[in-house]
Amino acid sequence: MSRIQSTLAALAAKNKKGLIPFITAGDPAPELTVPLMHALVAGGADILELGVPFSDPMAEGPVIQRACERALVFGVSMHDVLGFVSEFRKTNSTTPVVLMGYANPIERMGQTNFVLAAKAAGVDGTIVVDYPPEECEEFAETLKANDMDPIFLLSPTSTEERIQQVAKFGSGFSYYVSLKGVTGAANIDTKEVAERIAAIRKYVKLPIGVGFGIRDAATAKAVAAVSDAVVIGSRIIQELENSPREQAVERVQTFIAGIRKALDE
Repeated sequence: MSRIQSTLAALAAKNKKGLIPFITAGDPAPELTVPLMHALVAGGADILELGVPFSDPMAEGPVIQRACERALVFGVSMHDVLGFVSEFRKTNSTTPVVLMGYANPIERMGQTNFVLAAKAAGVDGTIVVDYPPEECEEFAETLKANDMDPIFLLSPTSTEERIQQVAKFGSGFSYYVSLKGVTGAANIDTKEVAERIAAIRKYVKLPIGVGFGIRDAATAKAVAAVSDAVVIGSRIIQELENSPREQAVERVQTFIAGIRKALDE
């Protein structure tokens, strides 16, 4: 089992739900990325989702777009992102780390070179927004051969065929995008989420994490009731935007601890 698989299996055995926070690597400053990763774990995160800064993040709303822009001003590259993971692994060998981003930085490295470098750094899986499952079988198999999980997105508009493709090629967990839109948009209809997840589970036997639009403890708890894990990103980025830099790490840890408490109640 991969670290992601074993982590989610252990949570399920305890009847607990996974908490997967997202931050953009290099935001609000490169020197804060690894401390933020450790703070999220201290606050109760089960899996970390680390965004790879990209100039055209098409699935992201304004909040994460701004985070990418700030990181790119510092020149943060895929090489730097893998360096952050390596540094994190010096003192944490158990918490899974998933890289979320876009195809271009991977293609620039070459898929095989990326996979080998990611494995060496201690990455556990990837979410590549513009790698649909039917077009990246070889990439997915290379990841799996190196004990990493290719994680794919499903949405309210995903067809039955796409769901079956995700079931075939994905591993670790499946990421259900709860909204028709970009990150941080609108409010979640938990009844609709529950109905869609039930339809997805007919084919996908992996744990299902739900993201986009989860902004507070009450929503996280409601979504966790119908899923296996919740993903929170834009709300954490806003916490970073609204915090003095010297308080950013502490505030993020406090925020995620509140979400953890709600999930465990």
